[in-house]
Amino acid sequence: MKVVIPGGSGQVGTILARAFVARGDEVLVLSRRAYQAPWRVVEWDGVSLGGWNSELDGSDVVINLAGRSVNCRYTAENRREILESRVQSTRAIGHAIENAKLPPPVWLQASTATIYAHRYDAPNDERTGILGGHEPNAPATWRFSIEVATAWEAAAREARVPTTRQVLMRSAMIMSPDRGGVFDTLYRLVRLGLGGPAGGGRQFVSWIHHQDFVQSVMWLIDHPELAGPLNISAPNPLPYSQFMLDLRRAAGVLVGLPATHWMLEVGAFFLRTETELILKSRRVVPGRLIESGFEFVYPKWPAAAKDLCRK
Repeated sequence: MKVVIPGGSGQVGTILARAFVARGDEVLVLSRRAYQAPWRVVEWDGVSLGGWNSELDGSDVVINLAGRSVNCRYTAENRREILESRVQSTRAIGHAIENAKLPPPVWLQASTATIYAHRYDAPNDERTGILGGHEPNAPATWRFSIEVATAWEAAAREARVPTTRQVLMRSAMIMSPDRGGVFDTLYRLVRLGLGGPAGGGRQFVSWIHHQDFVQSVMWLIDHPELAGPLNISAPNPLPYSQFMLDLRRAAGVLVGLPATHWMLEVGAFFLRTETELILKSRRVVPGRLIESGFEFVYPKWPAAAKDLCRK
């Protein structure tokens, strides 16, 4: 199988590329810069058609992950780059598939669980979940993230690709032991004694173990009945305070100092990031994956945390 991964040079793309190569698939990553890898890398600008679009012709699946990292301060310039990098690259992929003589049968398009509303009362699945953007008193940065997610999905839906099945992957935070990822950051906080409740700790954390993420992507490729928006997350989100307690236990750390809202704001400023990544309640469940018969290796966080800490 030939797998094309636009924007596959980041952590998530690398996780997927490694898995596909390990099972014998041909992997090609579209990247804005050339680099050495165990798979082919072709340069593109993420905007316009070029020599790269011939790689999609005759491929088996396209997994579009392209987009500037959101782990930054939401300045006007960064907001523009975050939005444009996603919308423009998605439109470019759509145009390439439209022009292909032999279009790929499957297009998996990255989206995010952040598209759902900040809530504590009930989980968000694909059918009954509430899309965000209208929560009272929500910070402007939260509304921006939802605007980006909505525009990202809309750009994919614009494409005229009648013979290509399209899945919008609303992914939760992907936990892997790789350096620089979200788990690496949380683990370091715990080891420093800073892994206590943040902002009260009521907010839900939606997550997925990297092994289950890879298997869910392969499941989507193999199940033609699955199309449209689909949540990719473990089935058991939990409040941040419990999430971090389980992580401290897995890491063998007894103490986790709490952090108030203002402490988080100060820390985020110096770390050049946003508190949304911690404070927004993302209570997302994978309704359609479960209904389709997918089985998680790590459905609950304590076992996932132990495995990740061990690695």
